[in-house]
Amino acid sequence: MKKILLFIGIVMSLNVNAQTKYQKGMQKAFGLWEKGQLTEASQLFERISKAEPTKWLPAYYAATVEILGSFGLKDEAKLTAKLNKAQAFLDEAKANSENNPEIIITQALLNLGYIAFDGQKYGMTLSGKNNMLYAKALKIAPNNPRVILGKAEWEMGAAKFFGKSTKPYCEQIKRAIELGKKEKIETEFYPKFQQKRAKEVLKQCQG
Repeated sequence: MKKILLFIGIVMSLNVNAQTKYQKGMQKAFGLWEKGQLTEASQLFERISKAEPTKWLPAYYAATVEILGSFGLKDEAKLTAKLNKAQAFLDEAKANSENNPEIIITQALLNLGYIAFDGQKYGMTLSGKNNMLYAKALKIAPNNPRVILGKAEWEMGAAKFFGKSTKPYCEQIKRAIELGKKEKIETEFYPKFQQKRAKEVLKQCQG
């Protein structure tokens, strides 16, 4: 029994040691993000992207962290600086992965950051762009649950703005949830479907 436990311990130790710097760095960055240390997480993703210039995921996550951190900002100069930084990261990710639906919908999320800050100033120019981005992403990946949810949530927001019913989008959100349950992620650190958040969006839709 002791020999078995020792063997398991050695195997586990080998697995930990076999991790690459990239894997360790990414896991650490996600840990910082989970703790709410957004600046540190973004900086680490940025360092990883520089160390791994052919990988799209570190720059993608650096952009995502910056975009999420822009919502709720009251100072336009700070918002613009944050979203310009996010745009540079997204452009870097695009250079390594062309026509990637995950990057395309994150570009739409970046645009939403501007619209959420000042709809009158940015809505006219960026709303049409977002419609095209979601249509493009859906054409590339019609069964991608993140794309389906993102598009439905975007259209729900527009419906609410114009005082229309959001019920037409409920079925799409339900479809995204079902596809998310079945989805098999084969690429390490690939974006995962957030079931909890999708269910919260569905409640808003039915409400």
